[in-house]
Amino acid sequence: MTVSLGRRVTAEAVGTAALVAVVVGSGIQAAELTRDTGVQLLANSLATVFGLGVLIVLFGPVSGAHFNPVVSLAAWAVGRRGPDGLPLRDVAAYSVAQTFGAIIGAVLANVMFGRPWVTWSTHDRFAGHLWLGEVVATAGLILLIFGLLRSGRDHLAPFAVASFIGAAYWFTSSTSFANPAVTIGRAFSDTFAGIAPGSVVPFAAAQLVGTAAGLALVAVVFGRAAAAVALPHDELGPAVPAER
Repeated sequence: MTVSLGRRVTAEAVGTAALVAVVVGSGIQAAELTRDTGVQLLANSLATVFGLGVLIVLFGPVSGAHFNPVVSLAAWAVGRRGPDGLPLRDVAAYSVAQTFGAIIGAVLANVMFGRPWVTWSTHDRFAGHLWLGEVVATAGLILLIFGLLRSGRDHLAPFAVASFIGAAYWFTSSTSFANPAVTIGRAFSDTFAGIAPGSVVPFAAAQLVGTAAGLALVAVVFGRAAAAVALPHDELGPAVPAER
């Protein structure tokens, strides 16, 4: 039984909202509990790892648990020659839902902690080394997701993707946003996890570059054979998850 586009889009919106609520909310909580930025980052990254893993398990059978426009775009790119690829219409619908969900998630986190609904972030992240970090993080994410699909190990995705994101919090200079929708959402909260609106576009551009690099690596390492399905065909179908 094919899952309808409406249900898949709803899953993407709700899942992305929950993911950003976890990222922003845990950032607020950490900043309120300690002034040690290392401890704040540790708390933020651990909450994101656990939250992302759960969300992929929950929503994967419905929408593929992308939660990320570049993952949806990559799913179209690798499956466009086959009958099971994600159509561009669905990529557009997913991307709108993911972005809307990310904004709602940031607003929800703000309100839960007694803050104004929207407080534009003043956390400037406008620097070349941070953009490089986003290229690396996004390329690694795409390589991981579609490498698992190509090798028939997509059942490991909830744990592998969450683990990669947790590690990338620490080994990339940008703390691994790797997601244009989440980047936009985090601009709506002037908190530890926020990003200034003026830093959003360069981050998103770096993420697109990273997506292209990741797809190139998938082709080189795993070959150009058609990937596994990019969207579920039944309630127990495989997932194509993504990062925060």
